[in-house]
Amino acid sequence: MLTLKVIFWILLFFVFYAYLGYGIVLFVLVKLKRLFTKTKVVQNNEYEPDVTLFVAAYNEKDYVDAKVQNSFSLEYPQEKVRQVWVTDGSNDGTPEMLQKYASQGVEVYHTPARGGKIGAMNRGMQFVKTPLVIFSDGNTMLGKESIRRIVNMFSNPKVGCVSGEKRIYNKEKDSAAGTEGIYWKYESKLKKWDAELYSVVGAAGELFAIRTELFQEVEKDTLLDDFIISLRVAMNGYTIQYDPEAYAIETSSANVKEELKRKVRIAAGGIQSIIRLSPLLNIFKYGMLSFQYISHRVLRWTIAPIALPLLLLINLFLFIQAGYSNFSDLFVWLFYAQILFYIMAFLGWYLENKAIKIKILFIPYYFMIMNLAVLMGMKRYFKGSQSVNWERAKRGS
Repeated sequence: MLTLKVIFWILLFFVFYAYLGYGIVLFVLVKLKRLFTKTKVVQNNEYEPDVTLFVAAYNEKDYVDAKVQNSFSLEYPQEKVRQVWVTDGSNDGTPEMLQKYASQGVEVYHTPARGGKIGAMNRGMQFVKTPLVIFSDGNTMLGKESIRRIVNMFSNPKVGCVSGEKRIYNKEKDSAAGTEGIYWKYESKLKKWDAELYSVVGAAGELFAIRTELFQEVEKDTLLDDFIISLRVAMNGYTIQYDPEAYAIETSSANVKEELKRKVRIAAGGIQSIIRLSPLLNIFKYGMLSFQYISHRVLRWTIAPIALPLLLLINLFLFIQAGYSNFSDLFVWLFYAQILFYIMAFLGWYLENKAIKIKILFIPYYFMIMNLAVLMGMKRYFKGSQSVNWERAKRGS
């Protein structure tokens, strides 16, 4: 009995730490750092190197015009911005639509074969001749100052990668999928503190940049290209910095089913990344970077999702042993609390597409979807059934 109780508290600690505890620890560490060191905000508007805006696109004809026009409107000298589009495998007219912008400097590289996003990135990097390359998705619009703000951070030679922020635009703010926006706001705060403490642990694929010379060709079956590319830069002694005002905006998933599809792929990629970046688990070699990586990423992709069903099962056994009406026993209260949480998650699922919407129920529902996605992603990765080719989730209108 004592052994089960100890295991229960250990598992509960991992779940709490992975989702909330690390944020608290990070906040305290950042506050302590501010007490002993002065944070220098580098503003160097004279630093204006040539940059390449790189888009690996697959069947994005619905977004081409808006994306190109958005890129032309960004606040940075246009003569210093190259647009490189790699459209491998696209068969919906995307390459042909882009050709009409060739006279305005848009470069299009296309092959009929589809090799996934990372295949397009590996092939396309040979066409990048500028010192900085900014990766962006074809269906996301960038904030007006995004290039300027990203470039400014590279004026610090210790910075090897800069991550922008993913913002979610959703007209149906009361939907369960709209909770994705709340999650990303929390993630944005953690990234800001991560960067201030030492380094962000992974970049957002919707918008991130690296020094071109630091790019390493990535294995062609890689699922999370942005994560692998950015952390390999960090493992070479550079930091990944973050500016929330350099942002890419897209609509939320059309519904939680579509969001689950996206997160399962990310989770499978997370397991793959942990295996491929296994040296980064050595905290004696990578120090603070390892601490941040394990706390912010590894626990969420491994122990925490597995811990949740185990917590319920162990708590059920302890609940039965204590007696369902023995309210003097803490484990009775904890069991009822868990049941209440899962009931709220179930109600969130039931009400997702109903006229009645209770926003507070969507938080436990979305939390459960996130962790279910990790378990499904683990299964898919170890079965080898996750394709490197992206199956786009439907987005809300």
